[in-house]
Amino acid sequence: MVMKRVKACFSCITLVAFLPCLAGAMPLSSSARTSIPGDLQQLISVDYRALKDSPTAMQLKQQVLPDNLKQFESALKGVGIDPDKDVDTLAFASFRTPKQGVKGVGVAAGPFDRKAVLKKLTVQKIKPTKYNATTNIYPMDGGMVMVFLDDSTLLFGEISAVKIALQTRDGEGLGLDTNQVMADMMSSVDSSPVWSILDQLGTQNVMRSALGDAAKVADYDTIKKRLLGSRYTMSFTGGVNFDLTVVSSDSMSAATLSSLVKAGLLYKKMSASAQEKVAMDSTSVDSDGADVNFHFKSTDQQFQSIMHSELFAAVSH
Repeated sequence: MVMKRVKACFSCITLVAFLPCLAGAMPLSSSARTSIPGDLQQLISVDYRALKDSPTAMQLKQQVLPDNLKQFESALKGVGIDPDKDVDTLAFASFRTPKQGVKGVGVAAGPFDRKAVLKKLTVQKIKPTKYNATTNIYPMDGGMVMVFLDDSTLLFGEISAVKIALQTRDGEGLGLDTNQVMADMMSSVDSSPVWSILDQLGTQNVMRSALGDAAKVADYDTIKKRLLGSRYTMSFTGGVNFDLTVVSSDSMSAATLSSLVKAGLLYKKMSASAQEKVAMDSTSVDSDGADVNFHFKSTDQQFQSIMHSELFAAVSH
């Protein structure tokens, strides 16, 4: 499921409907960062405060909100936390495990009242289970569990994924900072309102999906192993701004990928709607050294019309 959503997200960029991957925020707190396993597939972070200031962002959030995020928001309300008032940032990390495949956890940060939440859990007769004798794990609606990493940071997810995150926090597994490529990419984007980083395998797969027929040529098979990862940022000040960078190993690979993407855009433009053509005309693609940079900018009105197109509906679910 995680990979399916990621592929859908990167398919959008070639049609400039890339934005359904909303979920993410500003720099992670130290307690959150140390809980993220090093074999990271994707990390997405959204600043809820930034979204509230933009009607377009809030409309997009409601239209393409992932089911797991809807479930978590509902579960939070069940324990006395109002996501619209008590959550500043929300991040989702998907990571690979040797035997359990891809797992995912979320981290919510905000000014929620830990004592009030725990009191409500007690009143509801919701009892925690102990982990490592010092950590309380509380059940939530929808089969999820939650753990307070500190007074303002909440870790949540399926029980086995949460336990792996706690083991990482306790030094029993390699953490995010041991993954130099992902850590470096994160440092380039984590001050943005909405940002994400994606690992090498994920980037290779979703770029193939995004390129469509253009990926069938031999050039893509030649360069795909030279794609190291990708990162994006999104903001809603003065319209919608989206910037994606695909990191490759050398300038030749970056230039080749840039050419392939431009060819893919031209091909898809032939069958695009009027709104989608406007969106593609608002997209620029170029290479800079070993990086391929995508930039999209539109007015709120333009983007809202794209959101209601059949193509956007298809790629955002």
